[in-house]
Amino acid sequence: MSGSPTAAPAQPLAITHIHAITRDPKSGELLLATHQGLFRQVDGQLRKAGPVIDLMGFAVGSDGTYYASGHPGVGVDLPQPVGLITSTDGGASWEVASRGGESDFHALTAGPGTVTGFDGALRTTTDNKTWTTHPIPAPPRDVAAAPKKGTLLATTSSGLLTSTDGGQSWTTLAPPEPAVLAAWADDTTAVIATTSGRLATSSDAGSTWTLHPDSIGTTEALSAHRTSDGQLEILAVVDNKVIRTTNAGASTETLVQ
Repeated sequence: MSGSPTAAPAQPLAITHIHAITRDPKSGELLLATHQGLFRQVDGQLRKAGPVIDLMGFAVGSDGTYYASGHPGVGVDLPQPVGLITSTDGGASWEVASRGGESDFHALTAGPGTVTGFDGALRTTTDNKTWTTHPIPAPPRDVAAAPKKGTLLATTSSGLLTSTDGGQSWTTLAPPEPAVLAAWADDTTAVIATTSGRLATSSDAGSTWTLHPDSIGTTEALSAHRTSDGQLEILAVVDNKVIRTTNAGASTETLVQ
């Protein structure tokens, strides 16, 4: 696949924390949003992309736009906190879209035409500039938007919540174990990492779930995708390693360690 931006040459890395993990929808390359900024895996090697920003929240839109939030590194000309920032060049450069100096979105997701974030309040925007605040039963650790329908999942201390109206109202789902993190592979396939370190999957947007028996460990970041041949690929950060599974944890492959 082509179209990825030019990355800096591979160099020794000291990544202390990975906040988010996903794939670039255009290139398919692995992306890591970390305390030290954004990294992409190119030909098996991690390469730094762009300035040092503590990317507490990170998401990629279906058009390839990157969205992030967090804190600028020393000498980086961005407000503290950065608010909502966007990149259209693969993370090489970032612009403040809104809420600079106001918001640090630890939970952030990009759905069809809407960005949703939590900075102490649940907020949504359709133009990256003006925001609407919505009630939610409990603060979310993680929010995830289905790629086409935009159905939201939120993992909270009150349970796994879902919204089909952009966060205006919420209902509680009943996974087999409490959910820590959530992700969508497509509009009907959802994945959660549970408190026991196992994965649970749903093929009906969260109405019913399959709890898979093998523990992958305490999951720090999670994403899910469909491969070109239709397999469900789950990516997870466990013990600061990036692992990949296509059988819901029965076997795993280490991509970054």
